[in-house]
Amino acid sequence: MPELAFHFNAPDKLVYACRLLRKAVAAGARVVVTAEAEALARLDTLLWTFSQTDFIPHARLGAAAEVVAASPVVLAEAADAPGLPHHEVLVNLGPSWPEGFEQYRRVIEVVGQDETDRQQARARWKRYSALGHAIEKHDLNLHA
Repeated sequence: MPELAFHFNAPDKLVYACRLLRKAVAAGARVVVTAEAEALARLDTLLWTFSQTDFIPHARLGAAAEVVAASPVVLAEAADAPGLPHHEVLVNLGPSWPEGFEQYRRVIEVVGQDETDRQQARARWKRYSALGHAIEKHDLNLHA
């Protein structure tokens, strides 16, 4: 059963994801990030530009197989997509339930401040809870 954490109140989910991914990669973690296609495209660009001193190696699922396999961060529209090279950490930035989440050792749900995003996250929280998962909560407003 994976460890589950919700990170609530991210002022900008993609910028927060960049910081989270920088920390995860520095710790040696291998991460799959899921979101809708448009958000993944923006995150892909942001990972190249959000810091002048850091580079977070990453690949979009669908790139050359050797590039995806070597990348510590893989951007994919689905957590259970064929061709994912690892199932260590899943970061879900999308509004939907991440099918296949149980394949991962750790799942992090990033939730913004938008009311729609919060409602969708509440539905995912309830579903995880109904399946018997203990959930760790991180309120990012408390860390600001």
